[in-house]
Parts: sequence; C-alpha cells; structure tokens
Amino acid sequence: MKNIFVGNLSFNSSEEAVRGLFENFGTVDRVSIITDRDTGRSRGFAFVEMANDDEAERAINALNGTDFGGRKINVNEARPREDRGFGGGRGDRGGYGGGGGRRREPRW
Repeated sequence: MKNIFVGNLSFNSSEEAVRGLFENFGTVDRVSIITDRDTGRSRGFAFVEMANDDEAERAINALNGTDFGGRKINVNEARPREDRGFGGGRGDRGGYGGGGGRRREPRW
C-alpha cells in the first residue's frame, strides 16, 4: 500500500476527478481531499492510496509537474504524519499563563 500526496490542486477538484486521473495507472483504493475544518472548503491537496507499489510509482513519475484543473500539481510519496503531541500549541508553558516572569502585586 502506497500513500501518495497530491499538492497544488485546484480548490474545485473533486475526489472523482482525482481518482480518475490516478486510475489511468492502476487500482485506486482511496482518495481523500483535505478540507478546512472551519469552512469545509478544500485546502488544495489530497492523499491517494494505491495498493500496488509499482502502479503507484508509475503514477507519481508520470503525474508530478503535470497540469490538472489548470494548475501544475505536485505528486510524491506521502511522508508519515508528524506527531504533534498533546493538545497542541501550548509550547513549554504547560498551558499556564505566559507573559513576562514578573508577578503583579495585589491591587488592595
């Protein structure tokens, strides 16, 4: 099973259109166009899963840099997702405040 990243997609691209493009090279198991969680609109990239590694490599080599939907798409093997850890965005503050290291005196 090979997971393929497809970048610089037109925001109007459909999963069916992307599937059709890759089916020219072999069997496509799944197509996932990534959408913004707030707006539901496409973020301009997708992942395509193909069971046969040779077919996937042929698709990557043939499609990378080609025009699809009026845009030059980037096609390559997807890298494993980075582990972002828990809760995200807290940095090393542990979720407690931030700001200067100085404590304010009570106002009373």
